[in-house]
Amino acid sequence: MVRKTSLINQAARSGDRGTKSSNNDLEKTIAALDAEQPTPTAEPVEPDGGYGWVCVCCCFWLNAHTWGINSSYGVFLAHYIATTVYPGATYLEFAFVGGLSISQALLISPLATYITRVYGTRTTLLLGVFLQTLGLIGASFADRIWHLFLSQGVCFGWGMGFLFVGSVGVVPQWFTKRRSVANGIATGGSGLGGMMYSLASNAMIQRFGVGWTFRILGIVSFTVNFVCAILIRDRNKAIGATQLAFDYRLFKRMEFLLTLGWGFFSMLGYIVLLFSLPNYALSVGLTAKQGSVIGALLNLGQGLGRPVVGIFSDAAGRINIAGFLTFAAGIFCFIIWIFAKSFGVLIFFSLIVGSVAGTFWTTIGPVGAEVVGLKELPSALSITWLVLVIPTTFSEPIALELRQTRGNIYLHAQIFTGLMYITAALCMWFLRAWKIGELETIAAENQKPIENVDLVTNQSLDVPIIHDGNDSDQRSKLFTRLWMWKRV
Repeated sequence: MVRKTSLINQAARSGDRGTKSSNNDLEKTIAALDAEQPTPTAEPVEPDGGYGWVCVCCCFWLNAHTWGINSSYGVFLAHYIATTVYPGATYLEFAFVGGLSISQALLISPLATYITRVYGTRTTLLLGVFLQTLGLIGASFADRIWHLFLSQGVCFGWGMGFLFVGSVGVVPQWFTKRRSVANGIATGGSGLGGMMYSLASNAMIQRFGVGWTFRILGIVSFTVNFVCAILIRDRNKAIGATQLAFDYRLFKRMEFLLTLGWGFFSMLGYIVLLFSLPNYALSVGLTAKQGSVIGALLNLGQGLGRPVVGIFSDAAGRINIAGFLTFAAGIFCFIIWIFAKSFGVLIFFSLIVGSVAGTFWTTIGPVGAEVVGLKELPSALSITWLVLVIPTTFSEPIALELRQTRGNIYLHAQIFTGLMYITAALCMWFLRAWKIGELETIAAENQKPIENVDLVTNQSLDVPIIHDGNDSDQRSKLFTRLWMWKRV
């Protein structure tokens, strides 16, 4: 630019002297310099809807026919325990089948993330469709417990994992200000699917038997999941998502460890609620049909509650709502579930706790984006799913082992569930304090009030802030931030 200005001044002086040929040469030189200047490229405009709503719809039905079908396992578990359909199997082995279906879905996540990076989202989803269908059809021919481990547990879990990992990061990529609402609608599919298939599975088991129940579920889920896999689109290239299956550097960030703690303890409570309520209903004298209704209403609560959780998350702050509702789930277990002995009270408990029990699944995408940024989100989620393998595998076996032989046989399991949710909420409380500190740092660096820092579009949501070691001068003390009200 300096050289160009000098040449222009030279041209002006030459013009005064009437040297036309020199001016022509200078004009050519200036034109060449202009050609060398880099053309500014416009930043890609972040969408907030558009085709993203088609992706929301697809993810909704994918969740309904993966996690929704899996949520009906409580009905299968109650049937397995009450009958001798698999000779020699113990209730603890049946509990592990349900745990395996979820833990295997999470354990396969690094491979699913790798396949997404190399071959694309659609390939990952189609693999999931094939494996889940194979698992359900295979389970229909099982007559030994180890057959069930391999089919309903491992194979179904792998299929669900490919479908989940391939789709979970898509919706946040299409939205900014309405990210939590969209994510809440998408994850609400698991609640609606859980309600449908809890009622349908019990009816089909009673009428057609376990075998044909699995076959019908396999055919229906294949049809819906295949269509959704074809329609869904990601924006990995547009946002430059890393898609690393395992980025160990995230473990050096305390905020990420707190997020993992939130998920770990939430799952220890969530799986107990999801799988134990139908059998708990039987333990207090209700019928198998009433037990399936209780399980269905728990899932209905999730289906209705998750979009609402998304709306409030965008309005009051994603971390705020995630922590508060996680805490509420624990309190509901203590003050309602322990004393719920009748069908009516259990209906009330199922609906109200269902609306908040799965808060982790509703908000992990948007919360993860605020903690590590959109570019690192796929890797962060992949690590999160691996960490959740342990609680999802052992949560229900722990609950069944905690059962007593008389009185309220589920009392210890109920206390365990409530404590796990409250511990998870504590993790979110400290994560909230960290986020407020980050916003204070950004506000200080930009010399503007913290209220003016945009939680969605601020660069710190996508690029980690590199601090110079003087953050303590810009942030308030941790104890102050723990009790400070801010929208985060």
